[in-house]
Amino acid sequence: MTINAFIDALPKVELHVHLIGSASVPTVLELSRRHPGSRVPTTEEELRAFYGFRDFPHFAEVYQAVNALVRDPEDVATLVTGLTRDLARQNARYVELTVTPYAHHIMGMPMREVTEALDSAARRSRDEHGVQVAYIFDIPGEYGVEAARITLNHALQEPPRALVGFGLAGIEQERPQYRDAFRDAFRAATAAGLRSLPHAGEMSGPETIWEVLDHLGAERIGHGIACLDDPRLVAHLRETRIPLEVCPTSNVCTGQVGRIEDHPLPRMLAEGLFVTLNSDDPPMFATTLSGEYRVAAEVFGLDREALAGLARNAVNASSLDQTGKKEILAEIDGLPTAPVTP
Repeated sequence: MTINAFIDALPKVELHVHLIGSASVPTVLELSRRHPGSRVPTTEEELRAFYGFRDFPHFAEVYQAVNALVRDPEDVATLVTGLTRDLARQNARYVELTVTPYAHHIMGMPMREVTEALDSAARRSRDEHGVQVAYIFDIPGEYGVEAARITLNHALQEPPRALVGFGLAGIEQERPQYRDAFRDAFRAATAAGLRSLPHAGEMSGPETIWEVLDHLGAERIGHGIACLDDPRLVAHLRETRIPLEVCPTSNVCTGQVGRIEDHPLPRMLAEGLFVTLNSDDPPMFATTLSGEYRVAAEVFGLDREALAGLARNAVNASSLDQTGKKEILAEIDGLPTAPVTP
């Protein structure tokens, strides 16, 4: 079995992927043609150029333009089932999909209708594609107090059945001015039984990671690559086994890392950190979940056992029940990891 065949056969779990960012190029083109006059191009060549991000603020601007094309609950459901169709082709069994209720709120979608679309899409994903879907509701941090209020209200008043987590994303440098609102929202969400799953340490320093650990009760951290700038934080993460959702291609595309060869993933593994591999916004970054495993093999030199270890980490860091975890872990353990003998 070649390394590519091994990656294809490897059962996978995706923990860090955004609903809007998961929209495939054909889907975005369909929506942009359906809603003329938007800032989103209507040809594939122009759209791929549109996805050439200068930095994270430019990425956020493009992301918002694509979000503006998602105008009714059926669009939301279409995005979910489109993602799970793509994941099924990569032998993924489970996904924790990040949804931003505030983005649908500002487009005028009622909470109940969004929730019904998410519930319907989760059922279809399981029945048609064999992929189990769980949801994370995240606050877009740069939108502050109002975004925190809307996100929390939706999570508590009209949650989809598969809602498991509460998150915080967006431009990290904007967070300090809304710190108290975010802390209050996470306190209420976790009291209601949701897991704390914020982004941190993607585009700012270790202090953002300390904030989510100390004041948001983070159980898992989106990205977290800035932890390496603080030896005390690295030691803390190693000791507590807090999982880090690492997204190498994303970090390059948004300008957080200059070249893929310079990505800190190998050093994070060498430090003994609990790392999972994820795709973030795959069509926007011209990647896939399987593609991230290929990067790990081809660029970072990870062998089959190391790749299987990353897959196991994702299962263990997930919100799956113990039965679901055991089933996928058994499949991973059943794959041969010894190198091919010529």
